[in-house]
Amino acid sequence: MLDLTGKNALVTGIANNRSIAWGIAQQLHKAGANIGISYLPDEKGKMEKKVAELVEPLNPSVFVPLNVQDDAQIQSAFETVGDKWGRIDILIHCLAFANRDDLTGGFVETSRSGFATALDISTYSLVKLCGAAKPLMTEGGSIVTLTYLGGVRVIPNYNVMGIAKAGLEMSVRYLAAELGPQKIRVNGISAGPIRTLASSAVGGILDMIHHVEAVAPLRRTVTQTEVGNTAAFLCSDLSSGMTGQILYVDAGYEILGMA
Repeated sequence: MLDLTGKNALVTGIANNRSIAWGIAQQLHKAGANIGISYLPDEKGKMEKKVAELVEPLNPSVFVPLNVQDDAQIQSAFETVGDKWGRIDILIHCLAFANRDDLTGGFVETSRSGFATALDISTYSLVKLCGAAKPLMTEGGSIVTLTYLGGVRVIPNYNVMGIAKAGLEMSVRYLAAELGPQKIRVNGISAGPIRTLASSAVGGILDMIHHVEAVAPLRRTVTQTEVGNTAAFLCSDLSSGMTGQILYVDAGYEILGMA
């Protein structure tokens, strides 16, 4: 029943084979979606080459550079999508960043520039990409972002990223309300801790993973594939009545009162 054949899906945030975005892209492709990939460009082109080699099995029909702090690059990326596809049905937002120093020290020591950077890349980028995608979602669409429990509860060392995720989750609700009349749904997935390039910047991430494995109802953490399956569901007609929601894919850890 989960069939995304004929759907055009742009996936952002793939850095390597541990990226949650990679797990999502694989499951969307498995469900039949036509995949587009964005990558964060660098001066030497290393990321472009690395991501291109990784996603080659998905045969992406769109492959574009996308630095979400560059408005001109956002415009160019979505112009390319429009030229090649004509429309977009699915947008996957897997973008988050905070300076490492702001994820290991005290929260009161967060720098002004670090605070602004974290919210710009991790929160505002969803708003900006939704605005760019909206004109191309001519037949409605599904937008999915990634969040974490640290946006609603205090997690050691998560610091400014917790503020960014709280803003991201509220953005999901405002965007869902605004874009709903255009049949565009916006939802978030709050995934359990997974060892990725982004999470490695959080102090004590391995301790966090081991703790979840020890106390979560399923006595384990989750995989990229499991998050990808939930994303595919949210992008399909099976979830056609859902918008503005945050779904927890964390082996049940979120329900615990004393963890």
